[in-house]
Parts: sequence; C-alpha cells; structure tokens
Amino acid sequence: MDIALYYQEKGNKEPFILLHGNGENSSYFKNQIDYFSDRYRVIALDTRGHGKSPRGNEPFTIEQFSRDLYDFMEGLGISDAVILGFSDGANIAMKFAIKYPNKVRVLILNGGNLNPKGIKRTIQIPIEIGYKIAKRFASKSPDAKKNAEMLGLMVNDPNIELRELSKITAPTLVICGSSDMIKESHTKEIAEKIPNAKLSIMKGDHFIANKRYVTFNKEVEDFLKIIQ
Repeated sequence: MDIALYYQEKGNKEPFILLHGNGENSSYFKNQIDYFSDRYRVIALDTRGHGKSPRGNEPFTIEQFSRDLYDFMEGLGISDAVILGFSDGANIAMKFAIKYPNKVRVLILNGGNLNPKGIKRTIQIPIEIGYKIAKRFASKSPDAKKNAEMLGLMVNDPNIELRELSKITAPTLVICGSSDMIKESHTKEIAEKIPNAKLSIMKGDHFIANKRYVTFNKEVEDFLKIIQ
C-alpha cells in the first residue's frame, strides 16, 4: 500500500474493524469503540483521504478502499475479523467480503447500497448537482477537487452486482433506519441475496449508529452472541 492508514484501537481480543462513511472518520464510531472494547480488539480506520489518513496516489474508489483494507489487515497480521461498515464503509465491507470471504468472520452492514440507484432520489439529486459543480472547478481549486472526489464516491460508486452477494460466506446482519436515505426495498434486496443474512430495520435515519447508539449497539451485540 502506498500509504499508512490512521486508526484508533482499543481492546485486545478478537479483531473488530469499523469502517466509517463518506466524508467522515473513525470518530463516528466513538460510542461503538468504547462499548465493544471489553470483548473485542476494536479497530476504527480512517479511509484513504479521510480523517488523518493521507490521500495517496491510488484511485479514490470503493474498490481501492477494499484493497486498502486487505493490505491493512495483512500489515497488522489480522487473518480475519468481525467487520462493521456504515454507509460507504458498508459498501467497502461488501466489496471486501465478496473478494476476500475468508478474511471476514462476521459482517455487519449498516446503510449500504449496491449502486447509486439505491439512494433515495431526494438525496441523490443534490449530490449529483454538487458533484457536477465541484468537478467543473476541480482543476482550479484543491478544495473543489477533494469535494468532487468525495461526491464522486456517491455518484460513480459503488458498483456491486446483486449476484455477487452470494459469494459472501460470513454470518451477516443488514441493519438500517426506518427513514434511511437508502431505499428500504434496496436494503431488503441486499439482505435477501446474502446467504442467511438477518435484516433489522430500526427506528431512525441513516445515522442510527451515532444517534441511537444504545439500541444499535444492543442489536449488533445480540447478533454477535447468537452466531459466535
């Protein structure tokens, strides 16, 4: 890997990797890091070009981020892990679990989508407009270039085929908010295509792990107790 990813770590048992969403960083999971650290070695990453992790020179794509995760785990000598991804982090986790199924012990997908069509149009249209504007000024402004790359992750990515989900072998929890920015029909389709996945729809919006962390953590904890 051309860069070193920044990460927070707490605990010393089974690895539990947390992957944040677009434009965020590992601090999004502050309420999960503390909660799960007595039972797991919780590792919260800053994705390439997010938080304290450098951008590097590789492509700024979900595919590349999944490769980064592989290299990161190899670098720390982690053979497999529980992986929880939120939003773009869930998309990275899906890509990763499809390509490297043996490296995922348990998969938790919160608010992920297979492609941009999975996002509600009321949310997606402003993103597409913002992307076009930022892209227009990207050559003249470093801030516009960075903004174009971030928004581009939601306009051009992810690109996961529904049929690919059958390659996921880890026990999987698909969890979303009842008023999530991801279409509920899309989330249900993901859960249906991952073998033996459990679907959980919680009261709340896209950010349930942060805003409703007590309920969210309990849901994740209960799932982990059942399958481990």
